[in-house]
Amino acid sequence: MNEDQFNTSLRKFLKQVGVTSQREIEKAVRDAIAAGRITGHEKLNAKMVLTIDSVGLVHEIDDTIELG
Repeated sequence: MNEDQFNTSLRKFLKQVGVTSQREIEKAVRDAIAAGRITGHEKLNAKMVLTIDSVGLVHEIDDTIELG
């Protein structure tokens, strides 16, 4: 395994996950506020699941996003 290539590829993947996830969460929250489904002061339970089938990885993160 080429450690440098692996590290670069992994960082690229994680950057894409972070940027696109933030964009999608922001859009969903703004849409929900506009539709009156939430007020904008909630604490939202969030869950992220990372899977890589070929290595048997399933990693879950549960946390809360506070809107204020």
